[in-house]
Amino acid sequence: MTNNQQRAEILVQALPYIQKYNGKIVCVKYGGNAMINEDLKVSVMRDIVLLSLVGVKVVLIHGGGPEITQMLSRIGKKSEFVGGLRVTDRETADVVQMVLSGKINKGLVNLLESIGGKSIGLCGMDGHLIQARPLKEELGYVGEIVQTNVQPILDVLRMGYIPVVSTVGCDMEGNTYNINADTAAARIAGELGAECMVTMTDIEGVLRDKDDPTTLIKVIRLSEIPELTQTGVLCGGMIPKVQCCVDAVERGVKKVFIIDGRVPHAALIELLTDEGIGTMICA
Repeated sequence: MTNNQQRAEILVQALPYIQKYNGKIVCVKYGGNAMINEDLKVSVMRDIVLLSLVGVKVVLIHGGGPEITQMLSRIGKKSEFVGGLRVTDRETADVVQMVLSGKINKGLVNLLESIGGKSIGLCGMDGHLIQARPLKEELGYVGEIVQTNVQPILDVLRMGYIPVVSTVGCDMEGNTYNINADTAAARIAGELGAECMVTMTDIEGVLRDKDDPTTLIKVIRLSEIPELTQTGVLCGGMIPKVQCCVDAVERGVKKVFIIDGRVPHAALIELLTDEGIGTMICA
């Protein structure tokens, strides 16, 4: 049990990190198991409210693949994936918009507000925040980002609110696009000039041996990534996830953290302690 003196010591140890991030933009890409488990969801939202209250400008960017799959199943529509991306016809695009920008986005806003935060929900269609075009013809309305307009996010931050952004894109003809949340988060973080980006996943970070959690690689520099790919350390679904982190760093984000969203208070541990918890990718 932590006594009052220990609590005070923890706060003092966090002070340099609070000072470091005060007034800076931190993008949190939220998804995976941390989004499905209700207790973890509340824990993550508490962490975000805490960071906001100590002066960090948190931008929460979320996906919601499992809930989209559930909704499609409820209406009798089977989910099909090509290269890890959901094949999205017009009906599926409507469901993506409804689930991401409606149910999930407003649910997170409501939860943040109930905990004591100030939050406003946005989607990529608001102010043409995410403009897109078809990524591949066979994927339908899966979008490749053409341009971003982060002014709506900056306006919400300036008013003292936490922006909660769902990754639905649009084009000038009024079409809706399903955008990969990792890709969108990296692009938005770069455009915002974020101090860092935190990506929540369902594993500890990048592991040298994917079956051994004790082989966590704590720091990866961009120059090391080709070798990690060639030797098979980066494989499967971790390759596109790390590539999004590389894109963020190349766009000016100082560092990107890949952390295990299943661990309570993972974001606080990563941002406000010496040890951290996951893998940091930096230039």
